Amino acid sequence: MADRDFDVVVVGAGPAGLAAACRAAECGKRVAMLDDNPQAGGQIWRGLSKEAAAWMRRAERLEVEWVAGARVFDAPAPNRLAVELFESECRVGYGKLILATGARERFLPFPGWTLPNVMGAGGLQALTKSGLPVAGKRVVIAGSGPLLLAVARYLKAHDVDVRLVAEQAPRAAVLRFGLTLGPRKLVQALTLRAGLVGVPYMTDCWPVSAQGREKLESVTLRRASGKTWTETCDYLACGFGLIPNVELAVLLGCRLSGTGVEVDGAQRTSVKDVYAAGEITGIGGLELSLVEGEIAGYDAAGRGGESQGLSMALESHRRFASALEKAFALRAELRDLPRPDTLVCRCEDVTMERVRACSNWREAKLHTRCGMGPCQGRICGGAVEFLLGWQSESVRPPLFPARVGSMSS
Repeated sequence: MADRDFDVVVVGAGPAGLAAACRAAECGKRVAMLDDNPQAGGQIWRGLSKEAAAWMRRAERLEVEWVAGARVFDAPAPNRLAVELFESECRVGYGKLILATGARERFLPFPGWTLPNVMGAGGLQALTKSGLPVAGKRVVIAGSGPLLLAVARYLKAHDVDVRLVAEQAPRAAVLRFGLTLGPRKLVQALTLRAGLVGVPYMTDCWPVSAQGREKLESVTLRRASGKTWTETCDYLACGFGLIPNVELAVLLGCRLSGTGVEVDGAQRTSVKDVYAAGEITGIGGLELSLVEGEIAGYDAAGRGGESQGLSMALESHRRFASALEKAFALRAELRDLPRPDTLVCRCEDVTMERVRACSNWREAKLHTRCGMGPCQGRICGGAVEFLLGWQSESVRPPLFPARVGSMSS
């Protein structure tokens, strides 16, 4: 792809990005949609699912410029992005920019969490969709949030021996959350649970350690009652909620809220010409992502009035997001999971003891290189934020590992 300029550029091709790109294109704008994956759909619609394929056909009819394998690593000038492709790089200019960069799983360190076959819940599902042979394997799913049940249902449908689902949230909180669900979501939840007949779903339960010689062999779990036991398993799929991918937004100077990028009713950020939609503004699920994407697309195209009919749906979905956040808030006991010698930063082999010896995130980076490895703090950053309350103080380019030629061109 050569250097190009567009009326609207969308970064991210998940539900929010697809909806935003289509709405802006419907309004007659020249639209480009960039994503670092080879297929559209994001984490929710990974593998170009039926829903993603329908939106992509729509985008193609509207002549949206779809650029796969495009990783935005810098914003070198106003209204301009530096993009690295599979074998080249380019600069993309925009009149309006819509950030739909989604979210990633939060990992919390505990003894044994770096063993092979201990991975994110969504990560194991993605690998299974990509062809990982898991039939007959014993899997424990642990952490927090509705994603655990969705992953369990998917794996069970692929002949996986799902031993149990361990949800750290209290039973009362999960039940209260269930009572807030509308008829449609309640039916979805009951259908999901019905597909897990025979699989124990334990609330007030979390992993405390993983054991194995060369790879995972078992996981030790604890309940709030104090009961502790060990489950033999081949995989531990573990994720403690989701974290918005705000790095590009922060690099551009966008103001953050308590849940993600701060936006107004039209999805505009604090930076002129920049919008945000989907999980980047806060974790709220598929329906909220689609509505936010549509609103951002309309407003970026100068047709904000077209989105007025979406305002009621937006508020309803945001109330759901608020209830979700409250119900699955991480419990304080999880801060005691890492031992002094437990690795916190896997990239740089930094232990909890070394991190605790520092007073803030900047000091930890300077003295231990925590957060300075290939993932640039995307794994340890979320853990340290929960464990110690530290916020990342800056974001610098390149946002991702990039070729020297890309950065110098």
